[in-house]
Amino acid sequence: MTENRLSDRTELAAEFERQRPYLRAVARRMLGVEADADDAIQEAWLRLSRTGGDGIQDICAWLTTVTSRICLDMLRVRGTRRELPIEIDLDELLGDGAPSTPGHAPTPEDEVLLAESVGLALSVVMERLTPAERVAFVLHDIFELPFTQIAEVLGRTPDAAKMLASRARRRVRVVAPETDTAAAASRAVIDAFFNAAASGDLSALLTLIAPDAEYHGATSQGITVLQGASELAARAQHAGAGGPGTTLRPIRARGDVGVLIVRNGQPTAIFAFTIHNGLITKIRSVVDPPRLAQLVPSWAT
Repeated sequence: MTENRLSDRTELAAEFERQRPYLRAVARRMLGVEADADDAIQEAWLRLSRTGGDGIQDICAWLTTVTSRICLDMLRVRGTRRELPIEIDLDELLGDGAPSTPGHAPTPEDEVLLAESVGLALSVVMERLTPAERVAFVLHDIFELPFTQIAEVLGRTPDAAKMLASRARRRVRVVAPETDTAAAASRAVIDAFFNAAASGDLSALLTLIAPDAEYHGATSQGITVLQGASELAARAQHAGAGGPGTTLRPIRARGDVGVLIVRNGQPTAIFAFTIHNGLITKIRSVVDPPRLAQLVPSWAT
């Protein structure tokens, strides 16, 4: 894009809108709160519009730097306020490559089910990180920006930015400890579910699943929807769980408890469970190793 084109306000606004989804993803991962991310993006637009685009050679790099600096300032202002989890949303991962059955065009109903199935989030608890560590970590480990660009955001040297990201990586935890009895009880139900699935105990599975429970699963081949305890239990019994080299890592998925399944160091599936009165009422899953490999960073596996 040339400077002349950027100087045209209409083209400038259009280019900003093209960059908005990416910028919002950056801001949301740094700030962990959608409203704060929206505020940061609005401020980035105001700063861009004030420049008129003059002198900007790479608008994506310019906006990334500006947005990151705004987020850094917002994190510093938070001070001792309780930090909220940062979410990595699977909608963004799968939205541009929606699974579909080969030879079958997705119906509107398929699209709705897919949106619900992949509407999971892997919460990464980072409350122990300083603002600079968080920015360096997000920009490098999630968005793969070079340390030279991260150093420009932070006002430090590339080596210092690299050290911040490395320190953050060591300190970050994949999931927060359960702090309430309801969450702990839900986690116990999930543990029992996977233990029963691993042993093929159909009777035990049926005691954990509500009679009218639903399953919505998305894979690279399409969407599967099941209803009823017997259907869900039979599927779980057939699929099993565990096996050599398999680890089940607890996650949070938009308020629900869930599990990230890792096999031989590679993320293979995410399951989220809705639990009511001690029974599983809904299971959502994404089983797509290639795409999950793009989402889940190595330190989470």
